[in-house]
Amino acid sequence: QVRLVESGGGLAQTGGSLRLSCAASGLTFGLYSWGWFRQAPGKEREFVAAISWSDTIYADSVKGRFTISRDSAKNTVYLQMNDLKAEDTAVYYCSARIGSSQTTPNAYGYWGQGSQVTVVT
Repeated sequence: QVRLVESGGGLAQTGGSLRLSCAASGLTFGLYSWGWFRQAPGKEREFVAAISWSDTIYADSVKGRFTISRDSAKNTVYLQMNDLKAEDTAVYYCSARIGSSQTTPNAYGYWGQGSQVTVVT
């Protein structure tokens, strides 16, 4: 079965960095586009970044600070987060879909369990 497992979350200070990883199994990695979303307490799940073979997309709030990438040899997608801010605090989810990159959660069929990122001053 398809499994997405996030890792790399934790506690960071304002201005610090974290790298999230999403290890995928049970699917043909190269057929999928990948997205990162986040959800803060009391808020809706929001788009962070997405990557396909043809493009990468970022939310305005993270553009220039976050970088999404993937390693097909390791079936893993990454989210490098630099210059972290308190408002980046959320549970971060990895997701996968067949087709082009999309920014809406409903477009993605597979999800990981989430990884908590907490940014403190």
